[in-house]
Amino acid sequence: MALFTFKLPDIGEGISEAEIVGWHVKVGDRVEEDQPIADMMTDKATVEMESPVAGTVVRLAGEPGDQVAIGAALVEIETDGEGEGVPAAEAPPPSEETIAAETPGEAVIDEALSVEQASVPAKAGVQSPTDNATPPELLPLREQEAEGRKVLASPAVRARARELGVDLSQVKHIGDHIRHADLDAYLLYGAGQGYHPASRSAKRPDETVKVIGMRRRIAENMAASKRHIPHFTYVEEIDVTELESLRGQLNDSRGERPKLTLLPLLIAGICRTLPDFPMLNARYDDEAGVVTRHGAVHLGMATQTEAGLMVPVIRDAQDRNIWQLASEIRRLAEAARAGKAKSEELSGSTLTITSLGALGGIATTPVINRPEVAIIGPNRVIERPVFRGREVVAAKLMNLSISCDHRVVDGWDAASFVQALKQRLETPALLFVE
Repeated sequence: MALFTFKLPDIGEGISEAEIVGWHVKVGDRVEEDQPIADMMTDKATVEMESPVAGTVVRLAGEPGDQVAIGAALVEIETDGEGEGVPAAEAPPPSEETIAAETPGEAVIDEALSVEQASVPAKAGVQSPTDNATPPELLPLREQEAEGRKVLASPAVRARARELGVDLSQVKHIGDHIRHADLDAYLLYGAGQGYHPASRSAKRPDETVKVIGMRRRIAENMAASKRHIPHFTYVEEIDVTELESLRGQLNDSRGERPKLTLLPLLIAGICRTLPDFPMLNARYDDEAGVVTRHGAVHLGMATQTEAGLMVPVIRDAQDRNIWQLASEIRRLAEAARAGKAKSEELSGSTLTITSLGALGGIATTPVINRPEVAIIGPNRVIERPVFRGREVVAAKLMNLSISCDHRVVDGWDAASFVQALKQRLETPALLFVE
C-alpha cells in the first residue's frame, strides 16, 4: 500500500493556478486509472483531470471555487502498489474530524439544521414545526371556538356558504374571519384544503449559489470593464426591409450552403465600414497608455452557453464572404456550447458583436469586452407602419446599439460609424461592392 500524490500539472501556457469547478469523486471513492476526477478551469477553458493511478481517494485539495497552484497537490490516492509521496503505512488514517472537514456538504447541512432548530425557542404547550401540528389559525371554526378563538364571517360569505351548502366550520383560513378567498379554496381543494390565497403566488425557498468557474470569470471581467471603462451607448433605428428580402432570396437559392441569418450580413456591413473608422477596431492598454488600431477584424461573437457567456472569435472576418461567415458562426457557436472551443478561439478579438436574437428587445446597452473599445448590439427586428412619401407602408425595423470607450472613441465617431453602417444595411447592394 502506498500514498500517491497527484499534483496539478501545467494545463496552459503561462497559467500559475487553476480553479476547481467540480469534483467527479469524493473521499473514500475507488478510482481507476484514467478515470475523471476533477474539472479545473483556467482563464479561458475548463480541463478535465484524470487519475494517473488506481486506488482509493483519501484527500481532496479543496472545494469548488478554490484555486490550486500548478504543482500543488490536487488529490491523494491510496494505491495497491508503490507510488510517489508518503507510503500508506506512514500516513495515519483520516480522523472523524478530517473526514468531516473533507466532506463539507454533510457538515454544512447538519450545521444548518442545528442553527435552524436552535433559532426556534421551545415554549410550553407549543409543538415544534417537526410535529406536523396544524397552526391554530388554520383549525376548523368549531375547534377554534372551543379554544376561545371565535372567528367571524361577513353576511355575504355566510349567505354564499348557505347557497353552496358549505359548513363554514370546515373552512380553514388565515386571519380573524373567513373571506371569500377562503371559501374559494375550500371549494377548489375540499375540506382538507391547504390555504392558497387567490392574490399570491407560490413561495420558493431561498437558494444560495456559489459563484465559481465561468460565472466567476464573467463577473470579474464585467466588473473590471465597468470599473475601468467610461461607457457611452448610441442607438439608431435601421430599416432592414430590403436586407431581409435579400436574405430570403439568398436562402431560397443557397443549395448546400448554410442558411443565412441576419448576423452574417450585419458582420459583412461592419467589416466594409470599419476601414473608415479605425478607432473602433482597436484595443486599449490603459496601463501602458497605448491604443492599437487593428487592420484585420477579429470579431468576437458573444455566445450564451450552459456555463455562461463565452466570446469565440471569427478570425479575419473581413476576408470572408457571407456564406463563409455563416459557416464559421455556426461552427464556433456549436464548439462553445459543447465546451470544445480551443483557447485560441476564445481570445484576441478586436471588436465584439452581441445579439439576443428574437429576445433582442427595443434597445440594449452592452458592456464592452475589455480591452476592446467598442461592442455592437443588434436588437429585435419588428414590423411597423412607416411613411414612404405620403403613403404608409409596412417596414421591418431594427434598432442597433453600440457602446464605446469614451477615453478612445468620441460620440461623433460612434454616431458617424453607425450612420455609415446604416446606409449599407438599408442599401444591401453596397455590401457587395468595394
